[in-house]
Amino acid sequence: MSATSSASAKTSPVVTRIAPSPTGDMHIGTARTALFNWLFARGHGGTFLMRIEDTDRARSTPEATQGILDGMAWLGLDYDGEAVSQFERAGRHAEVAHQMLAAGTAYKCFATQEEIEAFREAARATGTSTLYRSPWRDADPSTYPDAPYVIRMKAPREGVTVVQDAVQGEVTFKNELLDDMIVLRSDGTPTYMLAVVVDDHDMGVTHVIRGDDHLSNAARQMTIYTAMGWPLPVYAHIPLIFGPDGKKMSKRHGATGVKEYQAMGYPAAGMRNYLARLGWSHGDDEFFTDAQAQEWFELDGINKAPARFDTKKLENICGQHLAVMEDAEILGEIIGYLAAAGETKLTDAQQTRLLASLPFLKGSAKTYPQLIEKARFALVDRPVSMDEKAQKLVGSVSNGILEELTPHLQSVSWERDALEEAVGRVMEAQEIGFGKVAAPLRSALAGRSATPSVLDMMVVLGRDESLARIADFMASEPEQTGGTA
Repeated sequence: MSATSSASAKTSPVVTRIAPSPTGDMHIGTARTALFNWLFARGHGGTFLMRIEDTDRARSTPEATQGILDGMAWLGLDYDGEAVSQFERAGRHAEVAHQMLAAGTAYKCFATQEEIEAFREAARATGTSTLYRSPWRDADPSTYPDAPYVIRMKAPREGVTVVQDAVQGEVTFKNELLDDMIVLRSDGTPTYMLAVVVDDHDMGVTHVIRGDDHLSNAARQMTIYTAMGWPLPVYAHIPLIFGPDGKKMSKRHGATGVKEYQAMGYPAAGMRNYLARLGWSHGDDEFFTDAQAQEWFELDGINKAPARFDTKKLENICGQHLAVMEDAEILGEIIGYLAAAGETKLTDAQQTRLLASLPFLKGSAKTYPQLIEKARFALVDRPVSMDEKAQKLVGSVSNGILEELTPHLQSVSWERDALEEAVGRVMEAQEIGFGKVAAPLRSALAGRSATPSVLDMMVVLGRDESLARIADFMASEPEQTGGTA
């Protein structure tokens, strides 16, 4: 006797799902699984569904559920319809268990925990299999006691179960190693194995794309599909994400939760691109848009081997996305990043200046903290504090340059080309290079020795603010140990 899951093409529209458990922060591996399901559904004109597997009432929390929804929203992975609560469908799960019981594909088991443990202890002592074989599987109903019972599946005991996996290929399980799993507990609540299958069937899921740690579950869950006469979904079990050391990614490797990556300031588009490339490939393409990913993504492009998380590659991809993102989108994500990181909100004036600075800043940063640091000149208020290198430029030489520049700035048209001409006239009069003018300007405008272009900064700050900062600088006192250059 054998059973086989089919990975052949379906004629029905594609329906995928993500089904996280709200027992903690949304793991980056769950995010990648959601992304793969989203890409496959969207690329095939199908449906992508969300199910919250909240049957573990002791560990499931509303905060974790909200964290999952927030993580999906940040990643831009929109799902169709409302999120489904698995717990709220417990009645339907129990109904299916009793249908299988009536059909004879499941049975009542009255074995107590003590009896089961005694069996296993004896098996361990004799070196035989600890797989529990219930004596109630084929018992006459007339012998049933008036006692609590669970409902167990009648798993096949001969032959093999073959999972034709779209990623892993043909995977064979000996039926003699499959247990008669419990589908309904003695208190009437369903087990995970039953709930998953019933929900996937009722939601019309055609493709189950999930981590390969669930591969053995597929063989067991197929018995429920077979018992109910339901068509099997296409299974695609994707490898887990490993850390740089080749071990399953965990806290020892650094951040593992989706909200941590938002709080670290990675752009969502870059995160999507990197996660898509983490275990899936389309030729040699590294950087791509959502539209390209949806067009290209197929299950046969998923690697069998685990992927290794590489923060440097993530940052490089994020930098490429920042360079081409719309300025308004970047500003919106920065506001979200600041909230996630618990940082101070930007004022309207700061947002206006930051937005104006993005065209010449976004190509030089890989994360939002880096971008904010480069945009510091646009976010600080007067008087501008100076770092050590900037402070060392305070003195007569710098003041002399800025004193000659100020009248030109007061009368010039406040545009980049005109500002460049004004600086050029001072350079010519003083017979100095651009750097000699730019250095004190950087200190005056940003309080830093390394900044964006002084011309760009002046355009963003405007005439009044720029002149006020220059005046503040010329009025400041040099450090006791500082030079006057």
